[in-house]
Amino acid sequence: MGNKAAVRHLVDLLMTVVLVLLMAYFLTEQEIHEWLGAGMLVLFIAHHILNRKWLKALGRGKYTPYRILQTVLALLVLLCMLGSILSGIWMSRYVFDFLPTQGHMGLARTAHLCCAYWGFILLSAHLGLHWGMVLGVVRKAAGNRKPSALRTGVLRVLTAGISAYGVYAFFKHRIADYLFLRSHFVFFDYEQPPALYFLDLLAMMGLCIALSYYLGKALQRRAVRQTIQKEDHL
Repeated sequence: MGNKAAVRHLVDLLMTVVLVLLMAYFLTEQEIHEWLGAGMLVLFIAHHILNRKWLKALGRGKYTPYRILQTVLALLVLLCMLGSILSGIWMSRYVFDFLPTQGHMGLARTAHLCCAYWGFILLSAHLGLHWGMVLGVVRKAAGNRKPSALRTGVLRVLTAGISAYGVYAFFKHRIADYLFLRSHFVFFDYEQPPALYFLDLLAMMGLCIALSYYLGKALQRRAVRQTIQKEDHL
């Protein structure tokens, strides 16, 4: 693995960790939450700098269904991140308190709530489209270069279990209410152990990763079949 690829993977890993910590804002102080948000801003900029070749290629080449999904998802993530960052800066009481932001706090809070939860879902799905690469890096690091039916079966069962729990956690925490602004205030059970809340977040993230990963694979297989069928007709 080259140095640039290693840095890119590190940035993506840090973004994932910070994302989970940001979603657990009930368990952190306001100042810590703001510093985490500032850190996410820096990582987000670094992510786009490291992936500038992909950005430059947006206007070139054929747009397959998989590429359309990938591009639309990336653009939606960008919008959510910008919304979260700008509304977070507007409400800041510590990190960006020096900026002359006044009024409209209710609107900023609503925008932050909506963008944060949509961002969590979409960023997880974005990660899912690149999950094959993540698995490849893990297999290479573990020295598992050859495919294994047993390992594949175990991972699929584990994925199904995590996804099922993710569905439960999604309804348990009423995530749909925040995504569609049916509620402007987030309910949090302070009696639950923090470790359980992090487990719920990871399960919901795992659900989105799995759905996106398998949808991406299905679109790629469909494209391959269509290519083969075209070649057979020639």
